[in-house]
Amino acid sequence: MQSLTNYSFELGPIRPPSEAYSLLIRATRNCPWNRCQFCAVYKGQKFELRPAEDVLKDIETAKAIADEIRELTWRMGYGGRLKEVAATIYNQYQHNASVRNVALWLWAGGESAFLQDANTLIMRTPDLVTVVSFLKQIFPGLTRITSYARSKTAAKKSVEELKQLKDAGLSRLHVGLESGSDLVLKYMDKGVTADDHIEGGKKVKEAGISLCEYVMPGLGGREMSPDHVMETARALNEIDPDYIRLRTLNVQQGLPLWSRIESGDFELQSEDEVVEEIGSLIEELEVTSEFKSDHMMNLLPEIEGKFPQAKSVCLATVNRYRALSPRDKLNFRFGRRAGYYEKLDELYDAHKYKKVDEAVERLTSETADSADEVILGLKRSFT
Repeated sequence: MQSLTNYSFELGPIRPPSEAYSLLIRATRNCPWNRCQFCAVYKGQKFELRPAEDVLKDIETAKAIADEIRELTWRMGYGGRLKEVAATIYNQYQHNASVRNVALWLWAGGESAFLQDANTLIMRTPDLVTVVSFLKQIFPGLTRITSYARSKTAAKKSVEELKQLKDAGLSRLHVGLESGSDLVLKYMDKGVTADDHIEGGKKVKEAGISLCEYVMPGLGGREMSPDHVMETARALNEIDPDYIRLRTLNVQQGLPLWSRIESGDFELQSEDEVVEEIGSLIEELEVTSEFKSDHMMNLLPEIEGKFPQAKSVCLATVNRYRALSPRDKLNFRFGRRAGYYEKLDELYDAHKYKKVDEAVERLTSETADSADEVILGLKRSFT
């Protein structure tokens, strides 16, 4: 396995949770907008378009790593069985992110790839077509190729350009809608309007590319929350994306939005208020989307399903939380943020409930902070 140390290719900092097992190929560096008040990922980093030739070389390097791992399955006596060898390599190559990424991808079946960074769609269409086509050529077993994109960039592309990308093999675009409220979008310096969101989303859908829109509960704060809910629902209803994913607002120290919170210009909602906001959003949705709450920042991950069929089920979950006593709500909020609970049903595990109660009492007695302040601190530790 020593020869694997000779291989590496460039990787970006993030990918969507749903792309956890994807092969990662960095097509651009950082974010071309990079002004959003709530985002910490690319601050201080210059955006760059990578030459298509460099991206193709990285794909070839990923192929060489994959071929070496497959060869190792025979040399190590596993007869081509990948899972055992891929797991071993993933654990051994702690200091080679490229090898670990390919090993994890092979372990999971090697069926999906994700193009990094924040807005790959900004590449010249012929260059992006070349990258996607080459990726499919080198890895014919890929069934899904996805990327992040900005709505404004999608709106500027023609439907024909997007269809070229679809025909080349681009399967899905992940778009940070965040909000459909022009008030919120302007305040957060998102660099896009609701109309841009709608136009870009509709073009992606018309081209036949699967569309995943990310919504950020809490982004309007207390003051703009009603407009955030109603206008976000309006935009989503017009776009009708394939997926709607919740990413609850989490503000880190040092961000532009943090200073606005400290000055009193922006007031964060409580977690209970965010749950109310999500319930209001769901009530307004008239879509055929797959609704997802697959992120650690979301208090209620079980709010999910195919709309419109799952709409009533999602609302029922929200109402179950609403109906809890104040003590049970506090227990669940703390337990969820501290890692004791994954879903609301676990609140009824008497052993876990008692342990959470004890943890709340211990932590609040050790500090001058209230339980809610402790929970907020736990949330801010998430990245």
